[in-house]
Amino acid sequence: MKLATYQDGTRDGQLVVVSRDLSQAHYATHIANRLQQVLDDWNYLAPALEEVYNQLNQGRARHAFPFDPAQCMAPLPRAYQWLDGSAYLNHVELVRKARGADMPESAQTDPLMYQGGSDDLAGPHADIVCASEAWGVDFEAELAVVTGDVPAGCASDRALDAVRLLALVNDVTLRNLVPDELAKGFGFVQSKPATAFAPVMVTPDELGEAWSRGRVHLPVQCTWNGRKVGLCEAGSDMHFHFGQLIAHAAKTRRLRAGSIVGSGTISNKGVARKNRIDWPHGYSCIAEKRAMETLQDGQPTTEYMKFGDTIRIEVKGRDGASVFGAILQEVVPSESRGRAAPGTAAASVSGDTAVLAPAGSFFASSAGSASDSSTDSSTETSE
Repeated sequence: MKLATYQDGTRDGQLVVVSRDLSQAHYATHIANRLQQVLDDWNYLAPALEEVYNQLNQGRARHAFPFDPAQCMAPLPRAYQWLDGSAYLNHVELVRKARGADMPESAQTDPLMYQGGSDDLAGPHADIVCASEAWGVDFEAELAVVTGDVPAGCASDRALDAVRLLALVNDVTLRNLVPDELAKGFGFVQSKPATAFAPVMVTPDELGEAWSRGRVHLPVQCTWNGRKVGLCEAGSDMHFHFGQLIAHAAKTRRLRAGSIVGSGTISNKGVARKNRIDWPHGYSCIAEKRAMETLQDGQPTTEYMKFGDTIRIEVKGRDGASVFGAILQEVVPSESRGRAAPGTAAASVSGDTAVLAPAGSFFASSAGSASDSSTDSSTETSE
Protein backbone atom coordinates (compact mmCIF):
# COMPACT_ATOMS: atom_id res chain seq x y z
CA MET A 1 0.00 0.00 0.00
CA LYS A 2 1.19 3.53 -0.81
CA LEU A 3 0.05 6.59 1.12
CA ALA A 4 0.58 10.33 0.63
CA THR A 5 -0.68 13.61 2.06
CA TYR A 6 -2.11 16.34 -0.17
CA GLN A 7 -1.93 20.03 0.69
CA ASP A 8 -5.28 21.48 1.76
CA GLY A 9 -4.35 24.66 3.63
CA THR A 10 -3.89 22.97 7.01
CA ARG A 11 -0.78 21.85 8.84
CA ASP A 12 -1.54 18.14 8.40
CA GLY A 13 -3.13 17.99 4.93
CA GLN A 14 -5.41 15.27 3.58
CA LEU A 15 -4.51 11.60 3.45
CA VAL A 16 -4.66 10.01 0.00
CA VAL A 17 -4.13 6.45 -1.18
CA VAL A 18 -1.86 6.20 -4.24
CA SER A 19 -1.75 3.45 -6.86
CA ARG A 20 1.28 1.20 -7.15
CA ASP A 21 2.47 2.91 -10.34
CA LEU A 22 1.97 6.37 -8.75
CA SER A 23 -0.42 7.42 -11.52
CA GLN A 24 -3.72 7.57 -9.60
CA ALA A 25 -4.88 8.63 -6.15
CA HIS A 26 -8.02 8.56 -4.04
CA TYR A 27 -8.89 10.60 -0.96
CA ALA A 28 -9.15 8.52 2.20
CA THR A 29 -11.49 10.95 3.93
CA HIS A 30 -14.18 8.32 4.50
CA ILE A 31 -11.61 6.27 6.45
CA ALA A 32 -9.16 8.77 7.95
CA ASN A 33 -8.21 12.38 7.31
CA ARG A 34 -4.60 12.15 8.42
CA LEU A 35 -1.89 9.52 8.37
CA GLN A 36 -1.32 9.80 12.11
CA GLN A 37 -4.91 8.65 12.67
CA VAL A 38 -4.12 5.49 10.73
CA LEU A 39 -0.92 4.87 12.67
CA ASP A 40 -2.80 5.28 15.95
CA ASP A 41 -5.38 2.66 14.94
CA TRP A 42 -3.48 0.62 12.36
CA ASN A 43 -5.13 -2.77 12.78
CA TYR A 44 -8.58 -1.31 12.24
CA LEU A 45 -7.97 1.37 9.58
CA ALA A 46 -5.18 -0.13 7.46
CA PRO A 47 -7.37 -2.94 6.01
CA ALA A 48 -9.94 -0.37 4.82
CA LEU A 49 -7.19 1.64 3.13
CA GLU A 50 -5.84 -1.55 1.58
CA GLU A 51 -9.21 -2.13 -0.04
CA VAL A 52 -9.11 1.33 -1.62
CA TYR A 53 -5.56 0.61 -2.76
CA ASN A 54 -6.62 -2.63 -4.45
CA GLN A 55 -9.49 -0.86 -6.19
CA LEU A 56 -7.10 1.81 -7.47
CA ASN A 57 -4.71 -0.77 -8.88
CA GLN A 58 -7.58 -2.63 -10.55
CA GLY A 59 -9.09 0.53 -12.04
CA ARG A 60 -12.29 0.17 -10.00
CA ALA A 61 -12.00 3.19 -7.70
CA ARG A 62 -14.99 5.45 -8.45
CA HIS A 63 -13.42 8.77 -7.43
CA ALA A 64 -9.82 8.31 -8.52
CA PHE A 65 -7.87 11.25 -9.90
CA PRO A 66 -4.37 11.72 -11.41
CA PHE A 67 -1.70 11.76 -8.71
CA ASP A 68 0.42 14.93 -8.65
CA PRO A 69 3.54 14.76 -6.43
CA ALA A 70 3.84 18.56 -6.59
CA GLN A 71 0.71 18.80 -4.43
CA CYS A 72 2.20 16.61 -1.70
CA MET A 73 3.33 17.54 1.75
CA ALA A 74 5.52 15.09 3.64
CA PRO A 75 3.35 11.96 4.03
CA LEU A 76 3.52 12.56 7.79
CA PRO A 77 3.89 16.36 7.96
CA ARG A 78 4.28 16.42 11.74
CA ALA A 79 5.65 13.42 13.59
CA TYR A 80 6.01 12.65 17.28
CA GLN A 81 9.66 11.72 16.79
CA TRP A 82 12.36 11.82 14.09
CA LEU A 83 15.33 9.74 15.20
CA ASP A 84 18.19 9.41 12.75
CA GLY A 85 20.80 6.70 13.05
CA SER A 86 24.03 5.96 11.25
CA ALA A 87 23.62 2.38 10.13
CA TYR A 88 26.25 2.49 7.36
CA LEU A 89 29.60 2.15 9.10
CA ASN A 90 31.41 2.83 5.84
CA HIS A 91 30.06 6.39 5.89
CA VAL A 92 31.20 6.96 9.47
CA GLU A 93 34.60 5.39 8.83
CA LEU A 94 35.13 7.36 5.62
CA VAL A 95 34.46 10.82 7.03
CA ARG A 96 36.42 10.07 10.21
CA LYS A 97 39.40 8.66 8.32
CA ALA A 98 39.50 11.75 6.10
CA ARG A 99 40.01 13.95 9.18
CA GLY A 100 42.42 11.55 10.91
CA ALA A 101 39.96 10.30 13.52
CA ASP A 102 39.62 6.68 14.62
CA MET A 103 36.37 4.77 14.77
CA PRO A 104 34.94 4.51 18.30
CA GLU A 105 35.39 1.08 19.88
CA SER A 106 31.63 0.67 20.20
CA ALA A 107 30.95 1.35 16.50
CA GLN A 108 30.34 -2.29 15.63
CA THR A 109 27.77 -2.85 18.38
CA ASP A 110 26.23 0.50 19.27
CA PRO A 111 24.73 2.69 16.52
CA LEU A 112 25.08 6.46 16.47
CA MET A 113 21.75 8.28 16.69
CA TYR A 114 20.42 11.79 17.19
CA GLN A 115 16.94 13.25 17.61
CA GLY A 116 16.03 15.82 14.96
CA GLY A 117 13.18 18.24 14.44
CA SER A 118 9.89 16.57 13.57
CA ASP A 119 7.35 19.38 13.95
CA ASP A 120 7.77 20.62 10.38
CA LEU A 121 8.81 17.89 7.95
CA ALA A 122 9.18 19.04 4.35
CA GLY A 123 7.42 17.79 1.24
CA PRO A 124 9.14 16.30 -1.81
CA HIS A 125 9.34 19.56 -3.79
CA ALA A 126 10.05 21.93 -0.90
CA ASP A 127 12.85 24.44 -1.39
CA ILE A 128 15.96 24.13 0.76
CA VAL A 129 16.00 27.62 2.23
CA CYS A 130 19.36 28.91 3.43
CA ALA A 131 20.54 32.37 4.48
CA SER A 132 24.11 31.79 3.30
CA GLU A 133 25.95 29.41 0.97
CA ALA A 134 28.81 29.59 3.49
CA TRP A 135 26.79 27.34 5.79
CA GLY A 136 27.67 24.38 3.54
CA VAL A 137 24.37 22.97 2.25
CA ASP A 138 24.54 19.21 1.78
CA PHE A 139 21.98 16.58 0.84
CA GLU A 140 21.83 13.18 2.53
CA ALA A 141 19.91 10.35 0.89
CA GLU A 142 18.46 8.01 3.49
CA LEU A 143 15.72 5.49 4.07
CA ALA A 144 13.47 5.50 7.11
CA VAL A 145 10.75 3.50 8.81
CA VAL A 146 7.61 4.66 10.59
CA THR A 147 6.71 2.59 13.62
CA GLY A 148 3.68 1.57 15.55
CA ASP A 149 3.92 1.51 19.35
CA VAL A 150 7.22 0.05 20.57
CA PRO A 151 7.66 -0.95 24.23
CA ALA A 152 10.74 0.10 26.15
CA GLY A 153 13.48 -2.50 26.07
CA CYS A 154 12.13 -4.11 22.91
CA ALA A 155 14.42 -6.67 21.27
CA SER A 156 15.61 -5.95 17.73
CA ASP A 157 13.80 -8.90 16.11
CA ARG A 158 10.53 -7.94 17.77
CA ALA A 159 11.09 -4.29 16.86
CA LEU A 160 10.81 -5.17 13.18
CA ASP A 161 7.21 -6.21 13.81
CA ALA A 162 6.46 -2.57 14.65
CA VAL A 163 7.48 -1.29 11.20
CA ARG A 164 4.37 0.10 9.52
CA LEU A 165 5.77 2.13 6.62
CA LEU A 166 9.00 2.77 4.73
CA ALA A 167 10.10 6.20 3.50
CA LEU A 168 12.74 7.92 1.37
CA VAL A 169 14.39 10.95 2.98
CA ASN A 170 16.68 13.89 2.26
CA ASP A 171 18.18 14.73 5.65
CA VAL A 172 19.62 18.14 4.74
CA THR A 173 22.72 19.19 6.69
CA LEU A 174 24.46 22.56 6.96
CA ARG A 175 27.96 21.12 7.24
CA ASN A 176 29.84 24.26 8.20
CA LEU A 177 27.57 24.79 11.22
CA VAL A 178 28.19 21.28 12.52
CA PRO A 179 31.63 21.66 14.20
CA ASP A 180 30.63 24.48 16.55
CA GLU A 181 27.47 22.62 17.56
CA LEU A 182 29.29 19.36 18.25
CA ALA A 183 31.99 21.21 20.18
CA LYS A 184 29.33 22.16 22.71
CA GLY A 185 28.66 18.47 23.33
CA PHE A 186 24.90 18.76 22.94
CA GLY A 187 24.15 17.65 19.38
CA PHE A 188 22.59 19.09 16.23
CA VAL A 189 20.04 21.91 16.08
CA GLN A 190 20.97 24.77 13.75
CA SER A 191 22.89 22.50 11.38
CA LYS A 192 19.82 20.39 10.70
CA PRO A 193 17.03 22.26 8.85
CA ALA A 194 13.78 20.60 7.81
CA THR A 195 14.10 17.00 6.59
CA ALA A 196 12.33 16.28 3.29
CA PHE A 197 10.34 13.16 2.39
CA ALA A 198 9.45 11.55 -0.93
CA PRO A 199 5.77 11.81 -1.99
CA VAL A 200 4.63 8.43 -0.70
CA MET A 201 5.35 6.09 2.16
CA VAL A 202 4.86 2.40 1.47
CA THR A 203 4.10 -0.72 3.47
CA PRO A 204 7.01 -3.20 3.53
CA ASP A 205 5.13 -5.77 1.44
CA GLU A 206 5.31 -3.39 -1.53
CA LEU A 207 9.01 -4.18 -1.82
CA GLY A 208 8.57 -7.94 -1.97
CA GLU A 209 11.90 -9.73 -1.57
CA ALA A 210 13.73 -6.38 -1.62
CA TRP A 211 12.61 -5.95 2.02
CA SER A 212 14.56 -8.59 3.90
CA ARG A 213 15.83 -8.84 7.49
CA GLY A 214 15.11 -5.22 8.20
CA ARG A 215 16.92 -3.86 5.15
CA VAL A 216 15.86 -2.43 1.79
CA HIS A 217 17.86 -4.17 -0.92
CA LEU A 218 17.50 -1.57 -3.68
CA PRO A 219 19.76 1.17 -5.08
CA VAL A 220 19.17 4.81 -4.11
CA GLN A 221 19.85 7.26 -6.93
CA CYS A 222 21.10 10.82 -6.32
CA THR A 223 21.11 13.33 -9.16
CA TRP A 224 22.77 16.67 -8.42
CA ASN A 225 22.20 19.46 -10.96
CA GLY A 226 21.12 16.90 -13.54
CA ARG A 227 24.17 14.66 -13.07
CA LYS A 228 23.83 11.25 -11.50
CA VAL A 229 26.38 11.20 -8.68
CA GLY A 230 25.25 8.22 -6.63
CA LEU A 231 23.61 4.85 -7.07
CA CYS A 232 24.35 3.28 -3.71
CA GLU A 233 22.92 -0.10 -2.72
CA ALA A 234 20.87 0.38 0.43
CA GLY A 235 20.99 -3.20 1.71
CA SER A 236 24.47 -4.61 1.25
CA ASP A 237 26.49 -2.37 3.57
CA MET A 238 23.81 -1.52 6.15
CA HIS A 239 25.55 -2.73 9.31
CA PHE A 240 22.63 -2.13 11.68
CA HIS A 241 19.22 -3.15 10.34
CA PHE A 242 16.09 -1.16 11.16
CA GLY A 243 15.11 -3.51 13.97
CA GLN A 244 18.41 -2.78 15.70
CA LEU A 245 17.98 0.97 15.21
CA ILE A 246 14.46 0.87 16.66
CA ALA A 247 15.63 -1.25 19.60
CA HIS A 248 18.47 1.21 20.26
CA ALA A 249 16.01 4.11 20.38
CA ALA A 250 13.66 2.15 22.65
CA LYS A 251 16.29 0.88 25.08
CA THR A 252 15.09 3.09 27.92
CA ARG A 253 11.80 4.53 26.67
CA ARG A 254 8.84 3.44 24.61
CA LEU A 255 8.20 4.82 21.13
CA ARG A 256 4.71 5.88 20.17
CA ALA A 257 3.01 5.12 16.86
CA GLY A 258 4.21 7.60 14.26
CA SER A 259 7.85 7.65 15.36
CA ILE A 260 10.22 7.87 12.37
CA VAL A 261 13.63 6.18 12.50
CA GLY A 262 16.19 6.97 9.80
CA SER A 263 19.04 4.86 8.47
CA GLY A 264 21.62 7.61 8.15
CA THR A 265 23.44 8.34 4.89
CA ILE A 266 23.42 5.35 2.54
CA SER A 267 26.99 4.38 1.75
CA ASN A 268 28.91 1.60 0.01
CA LYS A 269 32.47 0.45 0.57
CA GLY A 270 35.27 1.40 -1.79
CA VAL A 271 37.10 -1.00 -4.09
CA ALA A 272 40.90 -1.24 -4.28
CA ARG A 273 42.23 -0.71 -7.81
CA LYS A 274 45.94 -0.33 -8.56
CA ASN A 275 46.92 1.04 -5.15
CA ARG A 276 43.94 3.41 -5.18
CA ILE A 277 40.50 3.15 -3.62
CA ASP A 278 37.57 3.88 -5.93
CA TRP A 279 33.89 4.12 -5.06
CA PRO A 280 32.00 2.78 -8.12
CA HIS A 281 28.55 3.41 -6.60
CA GLY A 282 29.26 7.10 -6.01
CA TYR A 283 27.98 8.97 -2.99
CA SER A 284 24.76 9.92 -1.19
CA CYS A 285 26.06 13.13 0.38
CA ILE A 286 28.70 15.70 -0.57
CA ALA A 287 30.59 15.28 2.70
CA GLU A 288 31.36 11.72 1.67
CA LYS A 289 32.58 12.85 -1.76
CA ARG A 290 34.87 15.35 -0.05
CA ALA A 291 36.19 12.60 2.22
CA MET A 292 36.95 10.49 -0.85
CA GLU A 293 38.89 13.38 -2.38
CA THR A 294 40.82 13.97 0.83
CA LEU A 295 41.88 10.33 1.01
CA GLN A 296 42.80 10.18 -2.67
CA ASP A 297 44.35 13.60 -3.27
CA GLY A 298 45.04 15.10 0.13
CA GLN A 299 42.28 17.71 0.09
CA PRO A 300 38.63 18.12 -0.90
CA THR A 301 37.77 20.02 -4.09
CA THR A 302 34.03 19.52 -4.45
CA GLU A 303 32.11 22.43 -2.95
CA TYR A 304 28.77 22.19 -1.20
CA MET A 305 25.52 23.17 -2.86
CA LYS A 306 25.00 26.70 -4.16
CA PHE A 307 21.86 28.78 -4.64
CA GLY A 308 20.03 27.41 -7.65
CA ASP A 309 21.45 23.88 -7.25
CA THR A 310 18.97 21.01 -7.41
CA ILE A 311 18.94 17.53 -5.92
CA ARG A 312 16.80 14.60 -7.00
CA ILE A 313 16.66 11.42 -4.90
CA GLU A 314 14.75 8.32 -6.00
CA VAL A 315 14.51 4.56 -5.48
CA LYS A 316 13.41 2.27 -8.29
CA GLY A 317 12.25 -1.28 -7.76
CA ARG A 318 13.51 -4.31 -9.59
CA ASP A 319 10.82 -3.68 -12.20
CA GLY A 320 12.28 -0.23 -12.89
CA ALA A 321 9.28 1.62 -11.41
CA SER A 322 9.67 4.37 -8.80
CA VAL A 323 8.87 3.06 -5.33
CA PHE A 324 8.41 6.26 -3.31
CA GLY A 325 8.32 8.87 -6.06
CA ALA A 326 11.17 11.38 -6.27
CA ILE A 327 12.43 14.08 -3.95
CA LEU A 328 13.12 17.20 -6.06
CA GLN A 329 14.54 20.18 -4.22
CA GLU A 330 16.27 23.46 -5.05
CA VAL A 331 18.53 25.53 -2.80
CA VAL A 332 17.23 29.10 -2.49
CA PRO A 333 18.27 32.13 -0.41
CA SER A 334 15.96 32.98 2.44
CA GLU A 335 15.21 36.44 1.00
CA SER A 336 14.13 34.87 -2.30
CA ARG A 337 11.43 32.35 -1.54
CA GLY A 338 10.74 29.59 0.90
CA ARG A 339 9.13 26.23 0.52
CA ALA A 340 5.45 26.34 -0.23
CA ALA A 341 3.20 26.77 2.78
CA PRO A 342 0.51 24.15 3.29
CA GLY A 343 -2.23 24.59 0.74
CA THR A 344 -0.15 26.45 -1.85
CA ALA A 345 1.49 25.12 -4.97
CA ALA A 346 5.01 23.84 -4.49
CA ALA A 347 7.84 25.58 -6.28
CA SER A 348 8.95 23.93 -9.48
CA VAL A 349 12.37 22.32 -9.51
CA SER A 350 14.47 22.33 -12.62
CA GLY A 351 17.33 20.04 -13.59
CA ASP A 352 15.53 16.78 -12.91
CA THR A 353 16.78 15.06 -16.06
CA ALA A 354 19.42 12.53 -15.10
CA VAL A 355 22.71 12.79 -16.97
CA LEU A 356 25.18 10.00 -16.44
CA ALA A 357 28.61 10.87 -15.13
CA PRO A 358 31.62 9.96 -17.28
CA ALA A 359 32.16 6.26 -17.84
CA GLY A 360 33.83 4.34 -15.07
CA SER A 361 32.08 5.55 -11.95
CA PHE A 362 29.41 7.90 -10.69
CA PHE A 363 31.78 9.87 -8.50
CA ALA A 364 34.33 10.65 -11.21
CA SER A 365 32.97 14.15 -11.82
CA SER A 366 31.06 16.21 -9.30
CA ALA A 367 27.98 18.17 -10.21
CA GLY A 368 29.14 21.08 -8.07
CA SER A 369 32.09 23.40 -8.56
CA ALA A 370 35.41 21.58 -8.55
CA SER A 371 37.60 24.32 -7.13
CA ASP A 372 39.80 24.25 -4.05
CA SER A 373 37.65 24.85 -1.03
CA SER A 374 38.78 27.08 1.79
CA THR A 375 36.75 25.02 4.20
CA ASP A 376 38.90 22.68 6.21
CA SER A 377 38.03 18.96 6.11
CA SER A 378 37.42 19.11 9.86
CA THR A 379 33.91 20.30 9.00
CA GLU A 380 33.01 16.79 7.86
CA THR A 381 31.96 15.84 11.37
CA SER A 382 28.32 14.96 10.86
CA GLU A 383 28.02 11.20 10.78
